[in-house]
Amino acid sequence: MARIIKETVRGLDVVALEDELFLNREIFLTEEVNPETANELIKELMVLEAEDDEAEITLYINSPGGEVTSGLAVYDYLTMMRAPIRTVSIGTAASMGAILFLAGDKRQMLPHTRLMIHDPSYGHADMSGKKPHEIQHELDKLNETREVIAKIISVKTGKSMEEVYKATADDTYYNAEEAVAFGLATEIATWDTLRKRG
Repeated sequence: MARIIKETVRGLDVVALEDELFLNREIFLTEEVNPETANELIKELMVLEAEDDEAEITLYINSPGGEVTSGLAVYDYLTMMRAPIRTVSIGTAASMGAILFLAGDKRQMLPHTRLMIHDPSYGHADMSGKKPHEIQHELDKLNETREVIAKIISVKTGKSMEEVYKATADDTYYNAEEAVAFGLATEIATWDTLRKRG
């Protein structure tokens, strides 16, 4: 864990870098989205909102995506919070990482970062040995998830569901300018806009 030396009333203290950033209301998702990372994010958000439900929280994202259920739990929590949320893409926000990026009231991308959106894929074991109605049940659930994801993208970008489905049929990557044009991001970050609070 990275540490920094900070001058305090007690003199020089060694402080964990993550703790210092957390005190500045800056948190990070730099791993796959799964139950553990989702739970950790939600706990951090709960603490920050309890401290101040009016001050902006910044979530930096560099994630390949991951499990849909865990990701949607974080998305729901982010969109229900009273505190304003700013999301910043600092690498590649892909799949569920891109959906969490969309939860921000302000959505900034560093100039050379990318977003990737696509339809959800079937992530369970193979279907060998399953009966037709069991396979159909799995396909129905996958299509329901596809619709949920598409609605989120449609609402946040202002694009029609048809436009979203066309974009998510394959892995579609957007650079910062393309993401702003499509409505996924609200702006390309500069030093001044990145460090501006609130």
